[in-house]
Amino acid sequence: MAASASASASLQSIPSYVKQSHTTTTTGAAPNLLSFRTSVNPVFSKKLTSNVNVSGSRKAFTIKSQSTPSDSSRPTKVHELCVYEINERDRGSPMYLRLGEKPVNSLGDLVPFTNKVYSADLQTRLGITAGICILIKNMPEKKGDRYEAIYSFHLGDYGQISVQGAYVTTEDTYLSVTGGTGVFAGAYGQVKLQQLVFPFKLFYTFYLQGLSADLPSELLVTPVTPSPAVEASPAAKAAEPGATCPNYTD
Repeated sequence: MAASASASASLQSIPSYVKQSHTTTTTGAAPNLLSFRTSVNPVFSKKLTSNVNVSGSRKAFTIKSQSTPSDSSRPTKVHELCVYEINERDRGSPMYLRLGEKPVNSLGDLVPFTNKVYSADLQTRLGITAGICILIKNMPEKKGDRYEAIYSFHLGDYGQISVQGAYVTTEDTYLSVTGGTGVFAGAYGQVKLQQLVFPFKLFYTFYLQGLSADLPSELLVTPVTPSPAVEASPAAKAAEPGATCPNYTD
């Protein structure tokens, strides 16, 4: 009898909100346990759906970003663009920073650089490259190095193209096009880097996608055949009127 009285007293002391929760769970529909506020994160580009069972009741929530267009809506036409990058030894570039603190090229060494960019026919000064290479592997057996390169092509009023990827000093390589501005806005794709004279002469062929319009015709000139002997025209080197793009980057 004493035990029964004690249990009865204990039940009477249970707060009313606990009783209410117990009653609702056993006799009514399950409470909504997902009572949090969802928000759209601009980083998300995929639809996320989760299904939750609560006492037999199926709940669902969806998060979907509207800030980034789907891949199917991006232009896929490939626009080919060729340019030359030439180091004329007048910009103090490249600068080699031996952060690996070893007498030979080693992991972690940095090479900031900037060179001049010319049109594929070498008649027009377009701008500059600017970026940095991080040494990943010294390859003495090949007399070269492998770098991770991050840089941009600054081409005056036309805008800029950013690229990133492997740069191997002994062979041609492909880098990713990571974005662009101006006429290159929305750009993605890849670029082929041809080593002509390390590190002074390189020839690039861009395969650009994502552009909203065709490239300006003045950029689409017939390339001079790449070779170690190529040189920009005297007028382009001197940045004479008519031999530069509008507001070329220097």
